[in-house]
This record gives sequence, structure tokens and C-alpha cells, in this order.
Amino acid sequence: MKDRIKLLMEFEKMTQQDFANFIGISPGALSSIFSGRTKPTLNTVEAIHSKYPEINLDWLMFGKGEMFLNANGSRKTNKSCYNNNPVLPFDDLDVDNFAEQDTKPSPKGNLENVHKEIKYIEKPARKIKEIRVFFDDQTWETFSPKED
Repeated sequence: MKDRIKLLMEFEKMTQQDFANFIGISPGALSSIFSGRTKPTLNTVEAIHSKYPEINLDWLMFGKGEMFLNANGSRKTNKSCYNNNPVLPFDDLDVDNFAEQDTKPSPKGNLENVHKEIKYIEKPARKIKEIRVFFDDQTWETFSPKED
């Protein structure tokens, strides 16, 4: 059954994540099905059938018959998650002027002023208190500077 779910996912040209989100199950659950850790549950079949009512449940569960009930390889209703996005025609788009409209001149003068205004904060002087060296035989030595 996992192979048929993969076929449906590939037929819809969806990634595993997109398909899982579209049918309403977690991507981890779908990944577990594909890896063989778990078998598809009734909830998985119902989730697929709710988004694809035209899918042949005999095909999905048992591999009998065609993928879709209309049996001609095309779906009656196209409910792909990508159909919610409008298709934009690019024929009328003026590509040459597009880049010129969106670009803004770089304020190079402002960048030079920013570098001049950076203030460096002096850190207080620090002194070494102790150095420890650990050896591979589980011993260590501690070195401390002489007090002035």
C-alpha cells in the first residue's frame, strides 16, 4: 500500500512534506509509512480519501483496478494543493524594465559615515589566575602565576 501512496504522491507531483500536509497527517507519520516502520492506518486511508474522493479505494488498499474511479488516468476534479495559487501569465511581463524599476541606488556616502562612528570600548585588563593541563592518564597539573 505504501507504494500506491507513493504513486499517488508522484502523480500529484508533490513532495512527501507537501503531500502529508495536504492530506492532513504529520510528515513524520508519512515518513514512517514509507520507511516501513509503520503500516498505513485507517486514518491515513480516510485522510487520502477525503482529499481524493475519486480515488479507487480497492486500488489504494489492495492494488486492484485503476487509481481513479473514472479509470481514464485523469481526475474528475483536480484538488492538488497547488491549485489554490493563481497562475500568473508571463507573456505580458516586461523583463527588461522589471529589474530597473525595483532597484534603488546604494547610499555609499552613508556607509562611510557609519564606519567613522563606530566606538571601540576598552575592556578592563584581565589577568590569568590558573592554567590546568589534563593528561591522558587521568591526571592534571595546575599552574598559577606568581603573585606580585
